[in-house]
Parts: sequence; C-alpha cells; structure tokens
Amino acid sequence: MERMDYDMPFLLKYENVAWYDNGKVRILDRRIYPTEVRFVECTDYKEVVQAIADMVTQSAGPYTAVGMGMALAAWQVRGKGSSEQLSFLKQASFELSHARPTTANRYGKITENCYHAAEKALETGANPVEAIRDATIDSLNRRYSTMQLAGDQLEKLIPEGGTILTQCFAETVLGTVTRAAKKNGKSFRVFCAETRPYLQGARLTSSCFAGMGIDTTVVTDNMIAYSMQHEGIDLYTSAADTIARDGHIANKVGSFQIAILAKYFGIPYFVTGVPDSDKMSVDDIVIEMRDPSQVLSFQGVRTTLPEVKAIYPAFDIVPPHLISGVVTDKGVYVPYLLNSYFDNEVRMFY
Repeated sequence: MERMDYDMPFLLKYENVAWYDNGKVRILDRRIYPTEVRFVECTDYKEVVQAIADMVTQSAGPYTAVGMGMALAAWQVRGKGSSEQLSFLKQASFELSHARPTTANRYGKITENCYHAAEKALETGANPVEAIRDATIDSLNRRYSTMQLAGDQLEKLIPEGGTILTQCFAETVLGTVTRAAKKNGKSFRVFCAETRPYLQGARLTSSCFAGMGIDTTVVTDNMIAYSMQHEGIDLYTSAADTIARDGHIANKVGSFQIAILAKYFGIPYFVTGVPDSDKMSVDDIVIEMRDPSQVLSFQGVRTTLPEVKAIYPAFDIVPPHLISGVVTDKGVYVPYLLNSYFDNEVRMFY
C-alpha cells in the first residue's frame, strides 16, 4: 500500500504517531518530545482513550490513535461471536471518539469507519483486526493527501523569502506546505509561538519545521506583538480543531488573541483545514476545560503558591471577521461563504 507520509519529519511518520501491532498500540509521548523519545504502550483500548485524554498525543495525533485503538479493541474480543465482537467494538467506538469533547465528531467519523470495516470483515470471514488497521492507514492516506492539497494552496500565499507565524501544532499541513515549498523551490522562515502550557509550538512545530530544513525561530506567547512589529511577519496561519459552517473556528487557546494582533498589524490570518459538515454555527462548538493544575506547574514542578488558582480552556474561538481565508483542499474560502464548500461532492477527509 502506497503511503502519503513520504519525506515527512519523524513526528509525522505514521508509526511515530500511533501504531497497532500484535495486541498493542504504541503512541509517541508528545508531552516530553524532543527531550525524550518515548512511546506509551497500550494493551487495552481504554488505555488509548486515557492516553488521548491525557494529551499523550494531540493535534491530529488522535485521528491515528483512535483508529489504532479500534484495532486493539478488535484484538481484545477476537474469537468471540460476531454479535459480541460488534457490540464490543460499538462501545469502543463511542469511548474512543469521546476521549476529548471538542473534536468528538471528527474522531467519531474514524471510529465508525473502523466499525464498518470490522463488520464487513466478519461478514466475509476476514480478520477484523487487519481490516481495521488497513482502514486506519487508508484514512491516514486520505488525510495526508487532502492536506497536501491544502498545503499546496497555503504555499501559494507565502511570499518568496517570507516569514510566517504559527500557533500550536498544525501537524499534517506544516509537513505538506513544506513539501510544496521544496517542490517549487520556495524558501521561507517560520516563527513558532511556544503555546503554553504544553509548549506544542516550541517542542513539536519547531521540531518538524527544523527537521525539514526550514529557518525556525521560537518565541514565547507574550512576544507575538513584538514579533509582528519588528520581525517582518507576512502571515499568520494555524490549523483548526473545528471549522463551523458560519466561519467561526476553534483552535488551541491563544489563537484568538494572535488573530486580534494580526488584524491590528494588518497581517492576514489563514486557517487551514476542512469545514465540519455537522457544525452549523459557533453554537455547535464545545470548548474543553482541562485540569487547571496543568497551568500551575511545568514538567511536574509547581510554579505558584499553593493558594493560587488557575483555569485551562484548551481552545478558544476565532470569529470570521478576523480570518482572511480558510485554506482547504478545494481552495481558499472567505469564512462567511464556507457553506459553498459543500455545494459539490465533498472529499472524504477522515
């Protein structure tokens, strides 16, 4: 089977995201990369659910992990009757897809596809574990292919020798836009906001760009205005965990304030991704509130007095008037006209 992770950095190779093999799912622990390269090993699909909830993998990583978790669930119930296997897999599909609330709809498309692959395998006498893993790899290939089209579109918006600013870990699209730039002989440099409290921008985004030979600089989250004013930022770009049809997007918390600064400095903000067909408006977006203790410490070391409190919204919502365009596999859309994305046949993304 041809794979679409060719020429991708370490973090974006399929096996280095999450992988099922012989009754185990190995998930790269992105909480500690690149200081340490360590995989969390799961022998029960519920451990995959917990790993996703605990941010062992995030950004687009759970799209791979939930599929591989379904393969593990199929292995756990191997040898049982078809009805018992399907009942078990239906429950696993629900739990895996709801590991994090904001993106439950996207995870659910993957786990349901895996369920149907197992159902078909059981009908034809094939191995449901292998069928689910193959379906997950097919899903990965579709996503990487779709995001390559989006990356091709984003590459056209970057001026030769220009500078882009990123927020959090856009994952697949940062690999595909870099592949597109290398193919076309275009050079650019990138500034990565560190993205507290997990520092995904500093640890993950910068590692991918630097690993692909891009001039990469990390700035702390409170250096954005300075960087826009003094470092020649040409455009701000991020992925989105949710893109509603009315043009509102949800992405890692901090995206909203950077969008406001970009508007102030006259810098375009381009969101990458595929709109969610089932998210009609901002009212359909659920913001995940995480354990605030993660804000009060860094790598296990408390940074405040015991009586200090915190909040930890994992995402915030950017309104359409702050978004210059939504970069998709079909082209760049004005956020107010995202409904037109669905006018023709929609590419299967998950």
